[in-house]
Amino acid sequence: MKKSFILFLVLTFTFSGFSRILKKHIPDKLVVLTFDDSPASHYSIVAPLLKAYGFGATFFVCEFPPNFKDSSKYMNWRQIKALDAMGFEVANHTRTHSGVSRLTKEQFLGELKYIEDKCDSLHMARPVNFAYPGYDLNQSSLEVLMAKGYKFARIGGGKAFDPQIDHPLLVPSWATTAGNKEQIMGAFREARNGKLVVLTIHGVPDIEHPWVTISPGLFAEYLKYLSDNHFKVIALRDLEKYINVRKAGRLIIPNLKQRINN
Repeated sequence: MKKSFILFLVLTFTFSGFSRILKKHIPDKLVVLTFDDSPASHYSIVAPLLKAYGFGATFFVCEFPPNFKDSSKYMNWRQIKALDAMGFEVANHTRTHSGVSRLTKEQFLGELKYIEDKCDSLHMARPVNFAYPGYDLNQSSLEVLMAKGYKFARIGGGKAFDPQIDHPLLVPSWATTAGNKEQIMGAFREARNGKLVVLTIHGVPDIEHPWVTISPGLFAEYLKYLSDNHFKVIALRDLEKYINVRKAGRLIIPNLKQRINN
């Protein structure tokens, strides 16, 4: 009898804790589009297509070395500010696309602060969401983001995001490439039963990183599929409408093994 009562208390606490994580039900067909590394095509190709469909998105910006100032390859800050003015989220991807597990705490703070200060100087909102460059992280980087008040941080993992199980600073995603259309189309079908789908997209195309490039035609095909099938497409910041980030961060134990991208 005593063991049964203890089990009842544990289950009651667990499920009540999970229920408090959600502000409201996660609808089926909810997709978050995220774009990394600031390639020029985000401004010239991606943003106009997103606007045409009325889709939200998050752009994780950095000054990708060594060719960030080459406008044929990367956006400049005037164009990044234009994305913000269009209503898209501009978020933090470090200054130099650094693998954060190889940085000291002070170095990581400096990488974050640079992007925060650039946004402030251009009268843009302070970034509160982050993407780990190369999906590289460790416990220390997680603690830095927590201390600075970051809300969501995106990793890889190749699985749907379950807000009641996955820590908000370890949001899993699928990465698009030129050759994994079948995998991405299958991923969209995972946006159901309380789970949502997050995509990591690089250049459309990505001139300097062809292994993660996708063509404008393939990107347009994904957008048309999402529109035709009545998906809701949002930015990462919009998840705050559904998720109580503070409670999720406190109640869910981070699983650092999630970071590997399949």
